Amino acid sequence: MVLSNGALKVVALGGGHGLAASLSALRPVTDDLTAVVCVSDDGGSSGRLRQQFPVVPPGDLRMALAALCGDDEWGATWARVLQHRFVSTGDLNGHALGNLLITALWQETGSVVEGLEWVAGLLGAKGRVLPVSLEPLEIFADVRDSGGVLRRVEGQVEVATTTDEILSIGLNPANPDACPEALEAVNTADVVVLGPGSWFTSVLTHFQVPQMSRALHETPGKRVLVLNLNAQTGETSGYSPEQYLEVLATQYPEFRLDWVIADPGHVHDEEALRKVSAAIGANVFLAPVADFGEFSDKHDVEALTSAFSYVFSETGNSNVNDRRR
Repeated sequence: MVLSNGALKVVALGGGHGLAASLSALRPVTDDLTAVVCVSDDGGSSGRLRQQFPVVPPGDLRMALAALCGDDEWGATWARVLQHRFVSTGDLNGHALGNLLITALWQETGSVVEGLEWVAGLLGAKGRVLPVSLEPLEIFADVRDSGGVLRRVEGQVEVATTTDEILSIGLNPANPDACPEALEAVNTADVVVLGPGSWFTSVLTHFQVPQMSRALHETPGKRVLVLNLNAQTGETSGYSPEQYLEVLATQYPEFRLDWVIADPGHVHDEEALRKVSAAIGANVFLAPVADFGEFSDKHDVEALTSAFSYVFSETGNSNVNDRRR
């Protein structure tokens, strides 16, 4: 049974498939849902469009909009159409229709936010989608290889696929302004959700936008992190669940969480996870949120909905660390 929180104001941050999973799970929980999306993608259709036009990459914004479509025939149809990719021998090959639609509305309206609102209205989206910044960003990472040699890799695709240890990340341009509407959403949220998703290139990127980082630190809302199920080949190869939190605590030592949601089948040292979580103020909620068992990289939407319903209804009592089902 899903516990509806009605007008509970929820903001979810991230990008790609991870954010889409959170949004799909959050739709049944609240009627007031906003997605804040990273805009540093430089691969595929999005990369080609940002090279041709002075726009933020639309791909992760498109995926968030598709996840917010309703479950009725209208919503399901538009979600498929938005995600449709052309297959041809011409210039359209590989482009997602939704990317083209979003870019067209940006040109028509002259506004990133207004264009996204028009797309959301067309789809009947059950929430709002905003970029973390109104300008396209490029992520870079300082890494260390197995021989101890330090170097810098640039671009989301390169950072996401590096086999070297990521020491820190940054953005070009440095210190970009945050989207004002996204700041307002985080500053007035009842709950802020981070993850799951590519740790450095989708989740932590938001902390590299100074105004957004400050908002995440100061928001009055409850902060909830959904841990990834498995390490991502490339940027987090070999990561244990607690390592994600250790990186968060090391790079942003003043940031605090209230809840960490993790799947017990993917946690191999529960004591270590609880210890690291407690150090940043968080309770751990272990719930079977993986789809198709412990080797799946996907979250089960219905199970994640139930997990969100539970932690949203809790007071944050430090004695309530777990509810196994």
